[in-house]
Amino acid sequence: MAAAALAAIPLVALAPFTGSSALADAVDEQERLADLRADIDALLEDPALEGAVSGVVVVDPETGERLYARDGGAPLLPASNMKLFTTAAGLEVLGTDHTFTTDVMVEDRIGRGGSSVSDLFLVGGGDPSLTADDLDAMAREVADSGVRTVRGDLVADDTWFDDERLVDDWWPSDEPYAYNAQISALTVAHGERLDTGVTEVVVTPTVDGEAVDVDLGAAEGYMELDNRAVTVAAGESGSVVIDRPTGTNTITVTGSLPEDAQPVVRLRTVDEPAAFAGHVFREALERHGVRVRGDVTLGESPKDLSDAEVLADHESDRLGELLVPLLKFSNNGHTEMLVKSIGREVADEGSWPAGLAGVEEAVAGLGVDTGDLVLNDGSGLSRTDRVTADAVTDLYTRVRDASWFDTWRAAIPVAGDPDPWVGGTLTNRMRGTAADGVVRAKTGTMSGVSALSGYVTGPDGRDLVFSVINNGHSGWAPYHVQDGIAIRIAEYLGHEAPVTTFSQRGATPRQGSGELECSWELTC
Repeated sequence: MAAAALAAIPLVALAPFTGSSALADAVDEQERLADLRADIDALLEDPALEGAVSGVVVVDPETGERLYARDGGAPLLPASNMKLFTTAAGLEVLGTDHTFTTDVMVEDRIGRGGSSVSDLFLVGGGDPSLTADDLDAMAREVADSGVRTVRGDLVADDTWFDDERLVDDWWPSDEPYAYNAQISALTVAHGERLDTGVTEVVVTPTVDGEAVDVDLGAAEGYMELDNRAVTVAAGESGSVVIDRPTGTNTITVTGSLPEDAQPVVRLRTVDEPAAFAGHVFREALERHGVRVRGDVTLGESPKDLSDAEVLADHESDRLGELLVPLLKFSNNGHTEMLVKSIGREVADEGSWPAGLAGVEEAVAGLGVDTGDLVLNDGSGLSRTDRVTADAVTDLYTRVRDASWFDTWRAAIPVAGDPDPWVGGTLTNRMRGTAADGVVRAKTGTMSGVSALSGYVTGPDGRDLVFSVINNGHSGWAPYHVQDGIAIRIAEYLGHEAPVTTFSQRGATPRQGSGELECSWELTC
């Protein structure tokens, strides 16, 4: 045992053994804790962290005892650990049973039997899970109501939120990618993971010397295409770049693709998600026999709704259920829509300033010290956000008494679980170690920023909470250090795993670039 650890033990503990099992247990616990601290210290000496600042805290939430702390009060970039604060606030303000509604409305019917309307309004209510299938079902309801012609425009109304689409310091170079989609109260969610404001672009080779084939998915007819990519002979090397240049609504495809290559599939963002939703809805209406003579426009439904008729509506799943794709796959769009929904609830203003003020107030109301928090967005994509490892562990401790705690906890990724709807961004991490299935934690990764914070549950059901936030490292994200710390805590609590050397603990298969969440790159 190290001399410092011995010095920390009361003198009575060093007296000759008297047969007291309690005394022996106390000495053993001090030794185990000293070993835990020494091992975490050793992990933090990893060369991958050279030049970095790491806030690391391990706390027993039952007693408040800090079992380990290094730079716990340092204000650091949290990356997607910011979502912990936003989602906790969302449940506190809105409740687990909160749902989001989308309506189709008209002011009046005209024509024989009311089969025509002037303008048709598609009104968004901040639903992050509204799919093309949902829009199709609403189009069917419109047709079933007897409407056959819209003589005017199809008006897409997303004024439930303001018209700020992106946070001021999000990088413009990220705008084509799904994790940086524009935020709107009316948007279409794609795929089972419900990515908002995107379309699926599929690039397929044709024959040598000819242009590749590009399918814009649901955005066909909404976005422009600039296809400069060519097909080359089978066996040749080649790759394509699929982009949406900043400020445009055009997909550009460059490069080359061999004849025998598999199709390249990428999600790319659209400009003006509400207009895109209107485009998708118009096509659905026409499939169901409802003709729209005018255009798809952005606008606002009538202020006086006393004479308005709701022809169709859609209600989302409960917020408690929507947290699963949000937290498991670190969905930025869902998180920012949640921020603006909080603003709508607390200040009748669907904006980032109102929503972030609501987040901070709700978190403070839970008892968390928010003095060092800097909130510039809800997802952690902003590089002016700041949190501390102390604040993260404080949040994890305080929320255990909330009525919605079990729902929130269940949505957090579980280490090593092969089902991505359970493991989420941790599905390929810590598998086969003492942490497998017993660490439930939120990841966070951006260039030079990485975090892992959560719960470690012992065999007796006892939890410890921990937070590891790394800033300023270069190269590959230090997942192996974060995982090593989580594994070591699991071992401290009594979990066992196959025998391995200390240097191998936390070994993690590489997934993605190491500069973004694996879910953003579709590698987990």
